[in-house]
Amino acid sequence: MTHIVGIQRLEETTRRTRCSGDNWHMTWAQDDRQYVGLCDGRGWPEIAGYTGKEYNTRMYAIRGDPPQPAFEHLPGYPDLFSEPPLQTHRYYGFGILALDGRIYHFLSTPNHRFFGGPKPRFVGAKLIYSPDHGQSWRNQDGGPVRWEPWEERSRANMVFFEEPGEAFALLTVLQMGRNYEHNRDGYVYVYAPNGNAEGTMNQLVMFRARKERLLDRSAYEYFAERRRDGSAAWTSDIAQRGVVHTFPAGWVNTQIHPYAWHPSVVYVAPLGVYLMANWGMGCAPDGMWFGKPSYLGFWTAPQPWGPWTQVHEETAWMPAGDPAARAYQPQISPKWIAPDGRSFWLVHTDFQEIDGGKPYYSFNYQQVKVITK
Repeated sequence: MTHIVGIQRLEETTRRTRCSGDNWHMTWAQDDRQYVGLCDGRGWPEIAGYTGKEYNTRMYAIRGDPPQPAFEHLPGYPDLFSEPPLQTHRYYGFGILALDGRIYHFLSTPNHRFFGGPKPRFVGAKLIYSPDHGQSWRNQDGGPVRWEPWEERSRANMVFFEEPGEAFALLTVLQMGRNYEHNRDGYVYVYAPNGNAEGTMNQLVMFRARKERLLDRSAYEYFAERRRDGSAAWTSDIAQRGVVHTFPAGWVNTQIHPYAWHPSVVYVAPLGVYLMANWGMGCAPDGMWFGKPSYLGFWTAPQPWGPWTQVHEETAWMPAGDPAARAYQPQISPKWIAPDGRSFWLVHTDFQEIDGGKPYYSFNYQQVKVITK
C-alpha cells in the first residue's frame, strides 16, 4: 500500500483569478464539469452572464484544467444577493455533491442577523438540490427554493438547526471522483466541526446517508466510535455522536463569527487513501479573525472515519511566500488530481486589505506535490 508522508506546495504555480468571492467548495459531476460554490462576491467579470451584483451565495461550473480553467455562470441557480434584503436572508453555500445528474448543496445559516445585535454563530444548514445538473433547483422537500428569513427557520425547513452543541452547521461532503464513482459502499459521508468554540470547533464529527436518501434527515447515521478493528460504529442519535479527530488548539476566533476547522476531504483513488486539508484561523490578540497567517494542515486515512494521520503542518500559511497572506478555506479540487495521485491543485481564498482598503476575496489555486513511500 502506498503511504503519503508529506506534501509540498509549489509556490511558483500560484495563480489568482479576477474573481471576487470566497470559500469554493467543489464537486466533480457526470458531465465532466466541476461545480463550485461562491460566497460573498460578484464572480468572474469576464464570463457570460456576469451581473456585477454581489451575491451572498452563488454556484458556477468549471470546465477544463489548470493553468487556464474556464468558469461558467449557471443562470438557473436561485439568486441570493448580498444587497437588500441582506439582513432578511443570508445563507452560505458550503458542502456540495454531484451524484447521478443531481447536485446537492448545503447552505449554512447563522442564528441571527450579522450586524446590530449579539455576535452571530452558524447554527444550522439548509439543503437544496438540482435534478438536472444545475439548470433548476428545489428545496429539500421537492418544492421551489425559498430563502426563509430568520424568524421562519426551524428544524421543519432546515436539515440541521440548533443541534446539540451547535454541531453540523458548517458541512463538507467527501469527494470520491467523477460522479462519486470511487464509492463502493453506497454511502455519502459528510463532515463538520463539532461546535462554535475552542474545544469543540476543532473537533471533527461526521454523518453518513445512503446515496438515495441524502434528502431524508431521518436516514442520517452519526459516527459514534472507531472500533478496535478499524471499522466504525454508527448511531441514529445525534446526541451520541463521537469525535472523529481533534485538531490543534488555539486557532478559533471569538470576534465576528467563529470560523475555522472546516475541512476539504477527497479520496485519492490512484493511491487508495483519503486526504484531508484543514485550516485554523490566525487570530489577533483580541480574538479578531485574520490577525495573522492561518494554520494549514494535511491528514491521510485508510477509511472516511480515519484514523487520521497528519502529514503536513504550517503554522503560518503564506501562499506564494506572501507574509501579508490571510489564506483560508483550502479546497482540494476533486478533478484536478494527477492520474498517478502524486500531485493535485489546491484552491484557496485570501483575505487581504487591498483594493482601496476594502477586503478582497478571490479564487486562487496552486499545485501541490504529494510525497509518498
